[in-house]
Amino acid sequence: MSVQVICVIYILTLAAITLRYKYCVKLFRFPSGQMTDLIYTEKELVQSLKEYIQAEESKLAAVKSWANKLDVLTRASTSDPEVYLAHPVNAYKLMKRLNTEWSELESLVLQDPSDGFISNMTVHRQYFPDEEDEKGAAKALMRLQDTYKLDSESFSKGKLPGMHHNAILTVDDCYDMGKTAYNEADYYHAVLWMQQALRQMDAGEEHVVSKADVLDYLSYSVYQMGDLPRAIELTRRLVAIDSSHQRAGGNLRYFEKLLSKQLKELNQEVQEPATEEPIQLGTYKRPKDYLPEREIYEGLCRGEGVKMTSERRSRLYCRYHDGNRNPRLLLQPMKEEDEWDSPHIVRYLNALSDSEIEKIKELAKPRLARATVRDPKTGVLTTANYRVSKSAWLEGEEDPVIERVNQRIEDITGLTTQTAELLQIANYGVGGQYEPHFDFSRKDEPDAFKTLGTGNRVATFLNYMSDVEAGGATVFPDFGAAIYPKKGTAVFWYNLFRSGEGDYRTRHAACPVLVGCKWVSNKWIHERGQEFRRPCGLTEVD
Repeated sequence: MSVQVICVIYILTLAAITLRYKYCVKLFRFPSGQMTDLIYTEKELVQSLKEYIQAEESKLAAVKSWANKLDVLTRASTSDPEVYLAHPVNAYKLMKRLNTEWSELESLVLQDPSDGFISNMTVHRQYFPDEEDEKGAAKALMRLQDTYKLDSESFSKGKLPGMHHNAILTVDDCYDMGKTAYNEADYYHAVLWMQQALRQMDAGEEHVVSKADVLDYLSYSVYQMGDLPRAIELTRRLVAIDSSHQRAGGNLRYFEKLLSKQLKELNQEVQEPATEEPIQLGTYKRPKDYLPEREIYEGLCRGEGVKMTSERRSRLYCRYHDGNRNPRLLLQPMKEEDEWDSPHIVRYLNALSDSEIEKIKELAKPRLARATVRDPKTGVLTTANYRVSKSAWLEGEEDPVIERVNQRIEDITGLTTQTAELLQIANYGVGGQYEPHFDFSRKDEPDAFKTLGTGNRVATFLNYMSDVEAGGATVFPDFGAAIYPKKGTAVFWYNLFRSGEGDYRTRHAACPVLVGCKWVSNKWIHERGQEFRRPCGLTEVD
């Protein structure tokens, strides 16, 4: 029992004893009726004391419950942080926990201020994820759901490919996911997650959110998806639960009137909505968006539509590569494997050692920031929703390892890196991706690399610095290739023909990481300085 409780008990008890002593001394000066009142007054004081103690003990029990739950969670998470965060549900719940649940705990403790706790919260809050981070983590789960065609139930039960330990989403987690989508006017995902919350609620799971709230969001989202019969059915279910709901009655009348009008226009009779069937992943079609090749891109991420035929495979070879008898590669040539024939994409084995990878990550981690893309109109670096990762740039002068990696890239490719961009390190966490894009600038983007003064990006050298349990492939939608990360290897391709014209087939994407953590480093090699290393061809497409 806390010191405050003991002090209050002592004061109230002392007051009660003093009160009783006072009236015992002057007993005969009060009528019996007033004395009876005093008895009840004392009883009320005792009851008030009990309620105070109960409130303090309830608060203490609640804090203990929080502490026990968080102790178990932090023990599991800190035993192997990378394995723990490799599960996207764990990453989402960490964001949600620190943004939402710790704030609830703070409010609980503030009921009886604790300077030590509040000072700790103040110190650490600056490092906590905010609402935008929690929203981003929720969107990442939805992105994975779409790309890899995973239903909400699989996610809520933590059943993901490559994962041996499940992380559960509760009713309230699913509700919060649905609400995040709803607030973004993303009714497609709002339906999927509100339906999952309702499904788990109907199965008897404990929850804080009310069923009326879930039905309210779900029914309106279903209406927005154009399914009036189901919207009517869900709204009726809401009215049955809460007849005084401020919107339900009006929505129901509006939905019924709208359905009646639609049926009359089709010369059909008004029918009662069919019995509710569970909403599944394919019940509604996902709305089209800005990316024309999304279906092809996401299919390749799932391993579907890869155009690697036996005939094409027969044209792929492996060989030792000495960089045209480069002195640094003569005694230990690189192992080179063809990944694709046209455009030619090769993979180099043992391009980076484990120690080099760790050193690069060590240098990059303090500088990691939201990855940027170059605005094609202004040439200025800016963030974009289609690129979700953290990146950092490292100069060769910073460490011998970076200088050595740059030199190795030059030796392997035969291209100078003096005019190349700095080595970029990127970390793709939960749902991290880079949607289909070109590395080179097109004719309608003449100023993309103007400030660099080194011409266009002639080639890309991409180092894989980690294995990825699931997802994270590099895909080329135009010709149907999928290249999977393998730690220590690197892939290389030309973005431009010898004429300087862009090879539009090289439009590529980094698929969302489903399970694991993806580290890459890349070198974008520019045109200037390559005049004698890669001479112009005789035709536009040489």
